[in-house]
Amino acid sequence: MDWQNTAAGLGLSIAIALVVAQIAARLVRYTLAAATGSRNRDSFSEPITRRPIRVVRAVVFVVILGLSTRPVLNLFDVDLTFGIPLEELTAWLFAQGLRVVLIGLLAYFTVRVAELSVNHFEDIVRARAGDNADKIELVERVHTISGLVTNAVNIIVWSAASLMMLQELGVNITPLLTGAGIAGLAVGFGAQNLVRDVISGFFFILEDQVHVGDVVEVNGTSGLVEAVKLRTLVLRDLSGTVHVVPNGEITTLSNKTKEFSYAVLDIGVAYKEDTDHVSAVLHDVGTELESDSDFSNSILASLEILGVSEFGDSAVVIKIRIKTRPLKQWMIGRELRRRIKKAFDAEGIEIPFPHMSLYFGEASRPFLAQQVEASSLPSFKNQERDIDSPEKSRKRIRTADSEAEADGGYE
Repeated sequence: MDWQNTAAGLGLSIAIALVVAQIAARLVRYTLAAATGSRNRDSFSEPITRRPIRVVRAVVFVVILGLSTRPVLNLFDVDLTFGIPLEELTAWLFAQGLRVVLIGLLAYFTVRVAELSVNHFEDIVRARAGDNADKIELVERVHTISGLVTNAVNIIVWSAASLMMLQELGVNITPLLTGAGIAGLAVGFGAQNLVRDVISGFFFILEDQVHVGDVVEVNGTSGLVEAVKLRTLVLRDLSGTVHVVPNGEITTLSNKTKEFSYAVLDIGVAYKEDTDHVSAVLHDVGTELESDSDFSNSILASLEILGVSEFGDSAVVIKIRIKTRPLKQWMIGRELRRRIKKAFDAEGIEIPFPHMSLYFGEASRPFLAQQVEASSLPSFKNQERDIDSPEKSRKRIRTADSEAEADGGYE
């Protein structure tokens, strides 16, 4: 084989393929420009136009190189006595080869259409959200779902396209399908909890049931949501303890900060108080709180007096509530209790509380105390002590009692 002629023929074939591929790319560029009505060269730097042009250029280059290599080598008197004959290669390119290229193009454009549709939807959500802080989390959630959908479409479409291409190339895909089925079955049995957690997490994100910053109660555990993942939900309670709950094990979820909240208070007053007067005082307190600039931004509606809700053991319970922004119900509730206490004190309204009264009966007679002079103290000289016997002590006490009664009793 003449290597110089072979190199020249291959170089000429590559040059021909490059020229034809570039012409095809320019035709695609002009077609897109006519379709979009744009003549600006910078408009073709976007992915929607740049990637199709590159794909067409690559496909045309490979096809033209395959078709032109053998004829060009024959022009340089290079006879390829090995490999596939030109007739068979041409027949394969226009039959199975064309189907392989068509499958690849269809798969690519399917993925691109899905990706562009998801991105367009995400752009619409972001534009409508604007600078609204309450909708930033929604934008992030849509972005997460967009990534999941795009990855799922890529995996499904390219997996199916790869199997179809292998079949066109003459590869028996039955063992592949069988092995994939067995592997999928094994993974399904071994990782069913993981799959359940992922599916539950996907629907948590999709349905916007909970997002970061909410205060929720999950299976009896309350806390602030720190992360919403595909597999787990991360909570931090008031003491700082972090709870990681698998999404598949969540049976009950109570969101306490969804869109708005209520500060609900049970106010107990004594039975002697007039409930209408108490309700009027509570209404004035709510109005005063709502007009305070420090708290007005956190209040969404005026104070509601729901009425007498219970007759307690020592109090009449009046239930009230006030509508607040999410996460503000506890702050408003604390301030409302403080103001109610001060208003009740000013109006003389009694707030009953548990207490105990102690009653003493007749006072017992005290012990007789006598002043003793130092000179009358017994002498402890030589470590001797004068200790009375019990009988002498009792006689002394009776004698002292008789003398006290004669003097007029105890003072």
